[in-house]
Amino acid sequence: MEINIIARAYSEFPSKFGIPRQSGLVTSLRARIVFEPDYRNAEALRGIEEFSHLWLIWDFSEAHQEQWSPTVRPPRLGGNRRMGVFATRSPFRPNPIGLSCVELLEVDLSPKNPTLLVGGADLMDGTPIYDIKPYLLTTDCHPEASKGFTQEHEDYQIAVEIPDEIARTMPQVTVEKLRQVLAQDPRPAYHHDEDRVYGFPFDGYEVSFVVQGNVLQVHKAKKLSC
Repeated sequence: MEINIIARAYSEFPSKFGIPRQSGLVTSLRARIVFEPDYRNAEALRGIEEFSHLWLIWDFSEAHQEQWSPTVRPPRLGGNRRMGVFATRSPFRPNPIGLSCVELLEVDLSPKNPTLLVGGADLMDGTPIYDIKPYLLTTDCHPEASKGFTQEHEDYQIAVEIPDEIARTMPQVTVEKLRQVLAQDPRPAYHHDEDRVYGFPFDGYEVSFVVQGNVLQVHKAKKLSC
């Protein structure tokens, strides 16, 4: 069996640090799905605009490895509890395939280069997409489903402080997206060093921050050169 890359997702995250752990956690995030040359056919998208949400099947391109482990350490469990890989959404799997539910915001049916704009994606810039399917409310939504060990940290967020002098250097929309991303606390759960400075690129800026107690404080946001 051969599986082909049909498209790539282009997002605010040039590296994997800071990306929300699941889709839908930060609904203000945007990603544009650009199809590979062999799949740039607007006919393949006929009717997709009738759906509000989509499933994206994609490649954990930064998590490829030669061997796999039957157990992993979910970040939200502090990195010291092992769970079965098939009981988690860890990227370190026998086949590094991801699944994300995203909101369909815009459909561009340009004949030579059709694209999709989606919201709430948990994808790094350039992520390979293997398939796209419509999300069906009647069959894909199960409100009665149990949440397993994830329920322990389901509503966890951290307070975020972005000083006015830093916020003024960025577009307001970027500030709001950054605040929501940081509220998810992108640090590894086992990091507790209050003097450690973390940094990552986001939406054209290099952002650095520290976490003291239960407050994340942004120290710098420097615009990246093109």
